[in-house]
Amino acid sequence: MARKYSELRARMSPEARARAATRAKAMLKEMPLHELRRARGLSQETLAATLKVRQASISKLERRADMYISTLRSHIEAMGGELEIIARFPDGEVRISNFVDVAPPGKAA
Repeated sequence: MARKYSELRARMSPEARARAATRAKAMLKEMPLHELRRARGLSQETLAATLKVRQASISKLERRADMYISTLRSHIEAMGGELEIIARFPDGEVRISNFVDVAPPGKAA
């Protein structure tokens, strides 16, 4: 018999709840594009309409391992986000600013 999550959670120890919360936060900080789109409550069709492309283009983009930064930026912005490129080193982080003015092909920067 299926149980409600709230019932299972209520039976968890405070330590187990804390571990679960920590793991959930970590999982939300790193995910592929298709999961990010779903987490934002968007369908491929909705995102395609926002970007003025076909749904198949969104599907193809989400499966790619390599793409233009301008394409990724447009995709993220269409979901309501902002793309930043950050280099992490043992002694700190550096935000790479070269790509701030990069516009998708066919659009002025």
